[in-house]
Amino acid sequence: MVATVSEKTNILSRISSTFSNLIFRDRDRELPFAFILITLMASCGISPYESFKRLMSVHILPFIQKESREIVRQVEVLGKDPLNAMLRRAEETESKIFSDFLKGYVSTVKSGGNVTSYLESKLRSVIEIQTAAAIRSIEKLETLVESYMVMLLILLCTYILTAVMSSTAVISSTLGVRLGGPSLVYFIVFVAMPLTSIFFMLFAHILQKGTFISVRKVYYRALPPAVGVAVLLALVILTPEVRALVDSLGSSIFITVCLAAISLPPLISYRRMAKLNLQAEEEMPSFLRDVSETRKTGTSPEKSIVQSARIKRSTAFSKILRQVVNQIEWGVSLRKIYRDLKERINSWPVLMNFLILIETVEVGGGPSDALEMLASYSEKMRDAEKNKRDMLRPYIILPFIWSVLMALTFTFTFFVITQIPTAYISEASFMTLERQMDILSSAMIFHCWLSGFFIGKVTKGTFAAGFEYSVLLAVVSLASLLLSQNFMSTIVEVLM
Repeated sequence: MVATVSEKTNILSRISSTFSNLIFRDRDRELPFAFILITLMASCGISPYESFKRLMSVHILPFIQKESREIVRQVEVLGKDPLNAMLRRAEETESKIFSDFLKGYVSTVKSGGNVTSYLESKLRSVIEIQTAAAIRSIEKLETLVESYMVMLLILLCTYILTAVMSSTAVISSTLGVRLGGPSLVYFIVFVAMPLTSIFFMLFAHILQKGTFISVRKVYYRALPPAVGVAVLLALVILTPEVRALVDSLGSSIFITVCLAAISLPPLISYRRMAKLNLQAEEEMPSFLRDVSETRKTGTSPEKSIVQSARIKRSTAFSKILRQVVNQIEWGVSLRKIYRDLKERINSWPVLMNFLILIETVEVGGGPSDALEMLASYSEKMRDAEKNKRDMLRPYIILPFIWSVLMALTFTFTFFVITQIPTAYISEASFMTLERQMDILSSAMIFHCWLSGFFIGKVTKGTFAAGFEYSVLLAVVSLASLLLSQNFMSTIVEVLM
């Protein structure tokens, strides 16, 4: 009995550790950029403690900002020695990598070692760890998509089985024998399928961290049409005239139009935002490489940035670089330049790289080796993100295949199983079956629309990308349902 309890405890511990690693992974991705900043400052004679004081104001690194505030608080408020404060924080921090970094730094200082060499060595190690983690995440996402499709197929098979059972109940009740009702079918379509999609969307949110930040404006664009659709649905329920109009149009068509109306405004907004930011992510490593190579010639950081920004590039990102150069030459403060940049750029890596360049200029320089590592890391992360998108792109077709398969299966099940024997079903019962078919069709269209957000999160890293896929999936599902229903109706009429 004791062994059993111990085994259960170990299992729970492993599960908890797995979820903790997934949650802390987002925090650990800040560490390479934070270590680059600390290394650059250390090469200019600024101690890591003073670097932590500067990192307190870096809002784009929330985890590092919190850790820096705690270290500074122990020194400034509690009067502890900076090394003791770092060692204390190393024991309390949630990130093992950050803890090892602090312990190694304290050990290097106490032993009289070269702090800059240690920081550069630790930076290379963290970059390798994060690059390997980015590659491993591709396999996890592929497994997640495949698991999602398997679950949907299981639900589809369960639907077929329950449809056969409920059809027997409907026919028996029509003949005067009550054997039950189609409640389980409604549960699968209205509850089980949406909950499955939401469950996998939560897993995708944990596994896949996108590069875009501040995308709330995209979601806000969906609020006005969503309110309008809610009012329209209330009118359908409360007003017989509007309900009759919707019945004549068809519930499935009405639902598709409503879902498309909700998705189109945020879809347009997201595509505009994504175009600029993806171009910036693509061009930023090349820009950093140019800055690094120019810096190796002994050119100052400011001139290195200006000369690299003037290199002709064929994207809209070059316009932003020219604006940055103009502001530098006009004497605009670097913080003001960065604030203006945050209003135009939503890519976290791009903003982080610009922040490092700004900090480099503010502290008066920085070794070319650190900028070289920054450029190399940016290139590796860009290649990893590009490789991830390329490897996940084939999975985009799976939800469309699923939508068509679900529509065909539903139509075939309804006509071949539910409507036999037609001769023994009254006209009222037949109309009830048609209403059920219309309601279930609308529910399946909604589920296909919901699946678009899952595939958008997996392939692009943000649910905002799902608005495009949701519209396409809803339209494909509707078209498949209408075509398959017309086809099966024609076959039934011929056989009758």
